[in-house]
Amino acid sequence: MSGRIPLVDLQAQHAAIRPELEAAWREILDTGAFVLGEPAARFERAFAAFVGAPHAVGMNSGTDALILMLEEIKRRHGPGEVVTTPFTFFATAEAIEQAGLVTRFADIDEATFNLDPSAAIAAAGPRTVALLPVHLFGACADMDALAVSRLPLLEDAAQAVGATYKGRQAGALGLAAAFSFYPTKNLAAAGDAGAVTTADAEFAERMRSLRAHGEVKGQGARSYHHAEIGHNSRLDGIQAAVLTVKLRHWAAWQTAREAHAASYDEALAGVEGLVPPPRAPFGRHVYHQYVVRARRRDMLKAHLEERGIESRVFYPIPLHLQPALAHRGVRAGAFPVAERAAAEVLSLPVHPLLTASQRDRVVEAVRAFFGAR
Repeated sequence: MSGRIPLVDLQAQHAAIRPELEAAWREILDTGAFVLGEPAARFERAFAAFVGAPHAVGMNSGTDALILMLEEIKRRHGPGEVVTTPFTFFATAEAIEQAGLVTRFADIDEATFNLDPSAAIAAAGPRTVALLPVHLFGACADMDALAVSRLPLLEDAAQAVGATYKGRQAGALGLAAAFSFYPTKNLAAAGDAGAVTTADAEFAERMRSLRAHGEVKGQGARSYHHAEIGHNSRLDGIQAAVLTVKLRHWAAWQTAREAHAASYDEALAGVEGLVPPPRAPFGRHVYHQYVVRARRRDMLKAHLEERGIESRVFYPIPLHLQPALAHRGVRAGAFPVAERAAAEVLSLPVHPLLTASQRDRVVEAVRAFFGAR
């Protein structure tokens, strides 16, 4: 065994582009554009073009992107319910609650881990103001099937930069979308950052106001005219500069990530007790995580750890069973597909700086655990 295999290798990624990053940081130091400013505007233009949405509004995190997006839904439609998945990162439901809305869950699709459209539509009622599917692990939810509801569709695209659905990119599939650029994402900042994308010009302007304390746009950079209570959710210049650099490398990194996933698919096919992730049924899967379903998952994880291979469970507790959401009164057994997934999923290393020899070590260790020859 030669060295630990990390789930994500940010050191290797940054070493490969260090001169570009340092030049971008120097620009911020030289210009003093530490909050918003031209570096943020430059990234917003580039990211909007990348997604294929007319507007991208940079935020300080993916969580705040979700909260502000949901606050605008509340302003437009009132304080009702938002239907979402119980199998995702906590911020999805946290944002609904912080926006003053009610979280209503629906179960997931067994194959894709994404929100089951039929279950979501069945869960919607007269108080439902939006559906919030999550493009989990890098594959888009079935947006057309969800659109049958005629409810506003919001995208939690935190894990889906570059994923496609029937020829369109995540972030351009609903009324608005929230992205996270947390350091482990496929497009990653050097800290927290996020964005909201939309084709709705009024929605975009509302996001710009809410992220800056509810300030109304003036003739200059600041108006100091605050029409409502907002947030301090602005994208900072250093993160915007890092993201602009990394966006130029995204395609090459993504090609490597998908090549690793394809190799895993081939090497792990037919291993009894293990189910590799399905191909995205509607377009491009960007493999933010390569997630297998495994019999004896926890034992497999320990087996890999003993061999110097990092793996991770995303996510061990469905949201409806989280203590912070106990007030919603949902009990175990309510969403059996999500609960079963939480007991079986395991993420294997798939980052773009993974080497072929490291990938082979992962495959050998997994196959050995299941006794596959």
